[in-house]
Amino acid sequence: MSQKIAILGASGYTGAELVRLIATHPAMEIVALSADRKAGMTMAEVFPFLRHLDLPRLCRIDEIDFSNVDLCFCALPHATTQEVIAKLPQDLKIVDLSADFRLQDVAEYEKWYGQPHAAPDLQTEAVYGLTEFYRAEIAPARLVAGTGCNAATGQFALRPLIAAKVIDLDDIVIDLKAGVSGAGRSLKENLLHAELSGGTHTYSAGGRHRHLGEFDQEFSKVAGRPVQVQFTPHLLPMNRGILATVYVRGDAKVVHETLASAYADEPFLNVLPFGTLPSTRDIAGSNFCHLGVIGDRKPGLAVVVAVLDNLTKGSSGQAIQNANLMLGLDETTGLMLAPIFP
Repeated sequence: MSQKIAILGASGYTGAELVRLIATHPAMEIVALSADRKAGMTMAEVFPFLRHLDLPRLCRIDEIDFSNVDLCFCALPHATTQEVIAKLPQDLKIVDLSADFRLQDVAEYEKWYGQPHAAPDLQTEAVYGLTEFYRAEIAPARLVAGTGCNAATGQFALRPLIAAKVIDLDDIVIDLKAGVSGAGRSLKENLLHAELSGGTHTYSAGGRHRHLGEFDQEFSKVAGRPVQVQFTPHLLPMNRGILATVYVRGDAKVVHETLASAYADEPFLNVLPFGTLPSTRDIAGSNFCHLGVIGDRKPGLAVVVAVLDNLTKGSSGQAIQNANLMLGLDETTGLMLAPIFP
């Protein structure tokens, strides 16, 4: 029997990615799609690439009958989701793709997002949705908070190394490149083709990026003491993909062996042979994350490179992976799609 699915915020990139993936999911059926500003339109009108699918017409959230919904994906803008979720039925399973429930400390949320949290009770209930490290907590959860796409990439590269104590925790640098779809679908002047193509630039540099709140929270939890990394993101003129180059102090062979051992049984995390580095072109449109390790010319330094698709493994694919666990399904269900190439 198919699980009945609602998607709130279906007119954004992550909403469309959810629809694309669920369309071939053998145990999920989309019964409701919301998009307040585009209510009344069809998904084919909003996203012509989904024209072949038989989907519900877009509606407002208050028009959805949630008694007919088993699980709801919230792909709404940051800072709006918390109030929406607070009004949803208390027995409804929810996977949130926004930033609203990622930080467990509401004071930290206010620090990084510049406003008080509107649903602090829900904040304490939410489970952090990095599937590979929180399976036991995600499966019985009612509310799961999806990670930031940048935060997921950096954590896949570093969590096992921090846990195994094979690197210097006070000297970690994450240099990250991200595709433009990570900035969302709303119109922004700096994202116009003429202003973005042909170049690249840093953003939120100098410790200002909000995903640092997730890095601080999760790395410190793994280490059992405060850990602060240097993190500089860059925006590239490509549609999809994230590439994180992570510089650490540690033996490169040990770093590689630690990651390979930690991820040996993970269906979506692939550690390449030592000395081989991954490319975003090899994971586009998929739920896979590829990782590679090389040594630096200076002894005692290692470089870890992690790549994933920000819309899939970094967001919507991760959300479905979590939903599968919450619904008692194999977490790989509907997600073993091969990457798109070229």
